[in-house]
Amino acid sequence: MGSVPSMLTQYDIEEVQKYCNTLFSQEEIVALYQRFCQLDHNAKGFISADEFLSVPEFAMNPLSQRLLKMVDGLNFKDFVAFLSAFSAKASPQQKIELIFKVYDSDRHGKVSLKDMVEVLKDLSGPFISDEQREVLGQSNLKMRVEVPVE
Repeated sequence: MGSVPSMLTQYDIEEVQKYCNTLFSQEEIVALYQRFCQLDHNAKGFISADEFLSVPEFAMNPLSQRLLKMVDGLNFKDFVAFLSAFSAKASPQQKIELIFKVYDSDRHGKVSLKDMVEVLKDLSGPFISDEQREVLGQSNLKMRVEVPVE
């Protein structure tokens, strides 16, 4: 499933379901495939960061630049896997792992004070000073949680 076939076969749908721990029904996978094809403007078989930014809700998200690092170049199977963390059926562990990846921008397996301050900057914009972010980051870091990422 590296490139996007013109139609999903039953085998493709079942393969994506297994890959995503059956968090989506077959009908939902077909709908996600249609959305994927709409976003994949040049039918390359993957979605670029620019194509993700064409979704207004994504572009307006204050963490969109962090999310873009995670989604740039996703094929359909990985697109569905990424979205599975947002599903109501996703486990708390899956949701935590996604949030952890958003915060751990340097991908070293830990959320550092620097990571916390960067996320706070993304979320608060010019409304909080760097000094205030540093204090908030330090207080949040005291609740340090390390989540094993697969």
